Amino acid sequence: MKRIFHRIQRNTMKGISSKLFYTLGVALLCGNLHAQSLAEAKKLYEEGKYAEAKPAFERLVKQAPNNSSYNQWYGVCCYETGDLAGAEKHLAKAVKRKVQESYRYMAEVYYRTYRFDQAVEMLEEYIAILNKKKKDPQAFEARLEEAENAQRMVEKAEDVQIIDSLVVDKADFLSAYTLSEESGTLATYQDFFQTPDTVRSTVYENQKGDKIYYAKPAEDGHYYLFTQSLLMDKWGDEKRLPMNVNSEDNDNYPFVLSDGITIYYASEGNGSIGGYDLFVTRYNTNSDSYLAPEQLSMPFNSPYNDFLMVYDEVKQLGWFVSDRFQPDGKVCVYLFIPNPDHKRLDSENIEWKRSRAAITAIRDSWPEGADYTGQIELAHTEIPYGEKKVEKDFEFIIGNGIVYYTLDEIHSPEAKKYYSKVVALKKQIAEINQKLDGMRADYTKGNAARKEQLKTSILDAEQQLDNLLGQPEEQEKLARNAEIKYLKNKR
Repeated sequence: MKRIFHRIQRNTMKGISSKLFYTLGVALLCGNLHAQSLAEAKKLYEEGKYAEAKPAFERLVKQAPNNSSYNQWYGVCCYETGDLAGAEKHLAKAVKRKVQESYRYMAEVYYRTYRFDQAVEMLEEYIAILNKKKKDPQAFEARLEEAENAQRMVEKAEDVQIIDSLVVDKADFLSAYTLSEESGTLATYQDFFQTPDTVRSTVYENQKGDKIYYAKPAEDGHYYLFTQSLLMDKWGDEKRLPMNVNSEDNDNYPFVLSDGITIYYASEGNGSIGGYDLFVTRYNTNSDSYLAPEQLSMPFNSPYNDFLMVYDEVKQLGWFVSDRFQPDGKVCVYLFIPNPDHKRLDSENIEWKRSRAAITAIRDSWPEGADYTGQIELAHTEIPYGEKKVEKDFEFIIGNGIVYYTLDEIHSPEAKKYYSKVVALKKQIAEINQKLDGMRADYTKGNAARKEQLKTSILDAEQQLDNLLGQPEEQEKLARNAEIKYLKNKR
């Protein structure tokens, strides 16, 4: 009996030992695989191969959801592969644990989703960490300045009616533009110059066919804006636009209004808030110089690439291109009604302003009852040179499809009185803007004494302009209400 007991004991112990060794072996093997997986993932991460590293970090995060390093690495992989929601979720955990690089990347997530005020906070935290560790924060101080500028742009976003949008291949975005003949023509650089060279630019030719504007890379590899004139029957006299228009970064995609002096273009410099931004400059015929470029507001500009702003003055419509929220190789071409008064969004709701600035939904920019079917059809209609323009002194949208273009169309005497003030105020604003353009041009060229003399005048004019900017909108509301009331009483 004792012998049998010892045999059973030996067999039991043997089974237990086998199971124990098997369990330990599996654990060690898993540990080695885990370590190997982590090491490989970190190597891919450090090489910038985020898409390849992402699955491994995703597994690690699932195994240890509160591990700050895993969340940091996985959050960065999400960001770099375009998953902003995933990036925010996991970087937030790393920020909570004060992982250094998580602040930097969380700032970029906020920046890309138009929460610029939160991006500013993250960048300030990151810069403080760098300073504490005696590391150079210069690059991130520049990014902080961009975020602060972007926040100001959201707060001053324009009330622009974007009436249509079309997603196309980036290589084919010109197919979405149908310009009236009077507005000139657009072509790709390769098609216009009949060259096999890869030059990612467009060429604008004026209606007379005697002037072209385009961009091409110079010796340093950067794209700069150039112009040429038609000499007899050949293009020549190539000139590069001056460096107060061109920048140290890429400048591209020019378009010139029919006045021959107003130039819209895209630049990665000049204070761009992300990739290409849209700018406008004007040629001063008296001094043979260009005014300092002005950055366009939101929604035209964004943290992404925005380019080729075109105004068709015959159709009274405009187009611009953006790759915001688009997959690689795709862009969105937006069709809009120009807002010559640059009227700002009348709202204290910052979320609403963000949505409008980002163009989350184009219908959000439409007044109640607006119908843009006619304008959208017109956008795709070819209009030969000399055809009569649509007679419009202004565009006064009442609602329910009712739009007035002249004072004579307004029925209510009270509404007509209010809208006459709107017209007068807008004219005054335009005159002050023109006056400011001239003074700013003189200021740029003037000596110290002249600059000091102009400074007060410029500040006074800017203050006067600031006081006037909201008034046309107030008078327009009064006019609209009066006209609606009048029309209802007439039914």
